[in-house]
Amino acid sequence: MALRAGVAGGVLSTIAVAGSANAATAAEPVTETIEMPTLTAALTSKVALSAEATQQAADAYQYRAEQQSAAEKAVKDAKKAHKAAEKKAEAAAEKKAEERAAAERAARSAERTDLSGVQTAAATSSSSGSSASAPSQDVPAPASGSVASVVSFLQAQVGDAYVMGGTGPNSWDCSGLVQAAFKQVGVDLPRTSQEQSTAGTQVGTSNLQVGDILYWGGQGSAYHTGVYIGDGKYLDAANPSKGVVIQDLSGYPADGAVRVL
Repeated sequence: MALRAGVAGGVLSTIAVAGSANAATAAEPVTETIEMPTLTAALTSKVALSAEATQQAADAYQYRAEQQSAAEKAVKDAKKAHKAAEKKAEAAAEKKAEERAAAERAARSAERTDLSGVQTAAATSSSSGSSASAPSQDVPAPASGSVASVVSFLQAQVGDAYVMGGTGPNSWDCSGLVQAAFKQVGVDLPRTSQEQSTAGTQVGTSNLQVGDILYWGGQGSAYHTGVYIGDGKYLDAANPSKGVVIQDLSGYPADGAVRVL
């Protein structure tokens, strides 16, 4: 009995110890759950940082988008301003051209009035100067009053167009107009400026008479011709932008002159 009681007591003691150990072992997981709040706080912090970074990226993207939109608007505004400036400049140019055309028409009308007096003086000059300067042998003698006829023909062409190689009746180049004017009085001039600069008698540009043929460039190598009409003016088929006009000789002095009348 005593032995059994001792054995039984030992067994119970062993069971008690084991139970205590198991109880202690079973309680250990409770200790591990204490660290969970720390892990949760760290994760929350990381999530918060990630959200802040995302917001910063979104703000930066929105800022760049606003900058791009502002730049595009500035470009559009600049294009509109440029177009408006171009239209304004075109309108100003058109107005200036109209004013210039009106002034030229008025000047042309005044010049035609002046030419009527020049023609009378030209006829007198032609009769008094015919003995002082005889034309070359290859130029026919002109009829009476031929200088006035030449000037009258030239006056009638004022306002016609300039066309390279033009010989009339509504468009001319410089030598074509000179040739046609003198043909009216029976003087057959060469066709080109170079040849016209050697026709007739060479005269100095300081002693010009109405009807003298002016040339620019060298004798025999002239590149332009016109006709002196008195009062320091000449008439020529100037260029495509001017056409047939009367101009002041002081603005474009000739290099030489020949007299065929």
